[in-house]
Amino acid sequence: VQLVESGGGLVQAGDSLRLSCAASGRTVSSYAMGWFRQAPGKEREFVGYIRRNSGLTYYTEAVKGRFTISRDNAKNTVYLQMNSLKPEDTAVYYCAASEGSDYLNAPGRYDYWGQGTQVTVSS
Repeated sequence: VQLVESGGGLVQAGDSLRLSCAASGRTVSSYAMGWFRQAPGKEREFVGYIRRNSGLTYYTEAVKGRFTISRDNAKNTVYLQMNSLKPEDTAVYYCAASEGSDYLNAPGRYDYWGQGTQVTVSS
């Protein structure tokens, strides 16, 4: 599967953005789909995932209540809705697809990655 992210940009603190991850090949519902982010000089950080089939979601504590992952099977696309953005959310955001079902907060569990999209939040 190939993944292409879009929707990043420069916003002010408190604004919202919606990132998209368009997949080609197999349907996104056949994978667990994760979102990660990486700020300059830092390791790649788990943001959240949506499980295959069930669509259950899980988020890291730092984004709970602000970010929402959803999936549109007809468009074969996964979304990351980001509200109440903070300067510390500034990073390159990546979507990834996993054929597994365990430890989905670990980057190593993902088999396919997009190229990333930059999100910059100014204070």
